[in-house]
Amino acid sequence: MTANDRGPQGAEHVEIVEVGPRDGLQNEDRTLSVDDRVELIDRAAAAGARRIEAVSFVNPKRVPQMAGAEEVMAGVTRAPGVSHIGLVLNRRGLDRAVAAGVSEVNVAVPATDGFCVRNQGCTVEEMLGVLADIDAALAGTGIPLSVTVSTAFGCPFDGEVPPEQVVEVVRRIADTGAVEIALADTIGVGVPRQVGDLLARVGKVADGRGLRCHFHNTRNTGYANALAAVDGGVRVLDSSLGGFGGCPFAPAATGNIATEDLLYMLHRSGLHTGVSLSEAAALGEWMGERLDKQPPAYLGRAGAFPA
Repeated sequence: MTANDRGPQGAEHVEIVEVGPRDGLQNEDRTLSVDDRVELIDRAAAAGARRIEAVSFVNPKRVPQMAGAEEVMAGVTRAPGVSHIGLVLNRRGLDRAVAAGVSEVNVAVPATDGFCVRNQGCTVEEMLGVLADIDAALAGTGIPLSVTVSTAFGCPFDGEVPPEQVVEVVRRIADTGAVEIALADTIGVGVPRQVGDLLARVGKVADGRGLRCHFHNTRNTGYANALAAVDGGVRVLDSSLGGFGGCPFAPAATGNIATEDLLYMLHRSGLHTGVSLSEAAALGEWMGERLDKQPPAYLGRAGAFPA
């Protein structure tokens, strides 16, 4: 491990939200055991990830890869300063998440009805009502709420998404107690100029909430989009170890940007993340072994530079 394995000391910090244990695994043919998922989460924390999307409290019949969320949460190490995030899509999921002891709740609200109906069984307007109910139920629990606006850059069913449509969803989210709002390129269609434009627009209605971005590399624009987001002022980015991931309800939605490749880009750009590049690359390879497939990430194959 080099002195800059976690990024230049004293440099501006970019926070990484590790989504591999949830988004990285939910669309894979092979389902990892609870023990393997616990090991993945604990090793990500040991590598320096402070926020980890650990589980989702969804119907295991629809997403069998995410079955056993309670068992995973019971098995993870509760290290100081590490937040274990649970994705919920309804009040039932919230009740399970709170009972399991998640550190943070994330709710996904699509920007389009086409995706929302297929992924969550309701319209965007109905999902905003669900969000309001979840927000009210979280009051007084001390558990922070974050909200991800999925299909913010394009929808596999509705096509192009007008930026004004995304802005309106963000404006509605800003009426809740959410502390952070993420813009997600669920199917990897966004480009850097679009990222900058959308961030500028939603920043005007987010009412001071922190902004986060979530990119997929489906069309090889994910890393350029991540750098555009940083240039646009975003200091929190989602990524997945090994570059695994995708949505089972979005056709041809391939992997998230890889944590190790993102770290290389950010560190070489003079930014600090606190996450070990070498440990992330090794963990991406470990995931590939467990899933019996080559990780999409490049760092595990090419290595860092300088060596």
